Amino acid sequence: MTERNGIDPSVPPSGAGCMECEAADGWWFHLRRCARCGHVGCCDSSPGKHATAHYRATGHPLVQSYEPGEDWFWDYAADSLHDSGPALAPPSSHPEDQPAPGPAGRVPEDWARVLGG
Repeated sequence: MTERNGIDPSVPPSGAGCMECEAADGWWFHLRRCARCGHVGCCDSSPGKHATAHYRATGHPLVQSYEPGEDWFWDYAADSLHDSGPALAPPSSHPEDQPAPGPAGRVPEDWARVLGG
């Protein structure tokens, strides 16, 4: 994967949580970071599915997991997983003390049922 694939390794993430969930006082299961613009959105297992919505709105095809200890990339355009890719601007994940699902204080007690688990 290179910059021509839609990666800008110099752009920092937009924040510690999903931008749209934060704006709406929502919550997420896991986070994904756009490799082109740094937008942090929630995964497709989250109620909002904001990372996929960002891809659909912008055409930015690559996201990286924004979970601690994970460095894989997903390519929406090719519907494919990449075990690794270039290092992106730090930080590489949300804060380790931020729970998943998160953020603390906004996740419903029955979150697993809400997500269909």
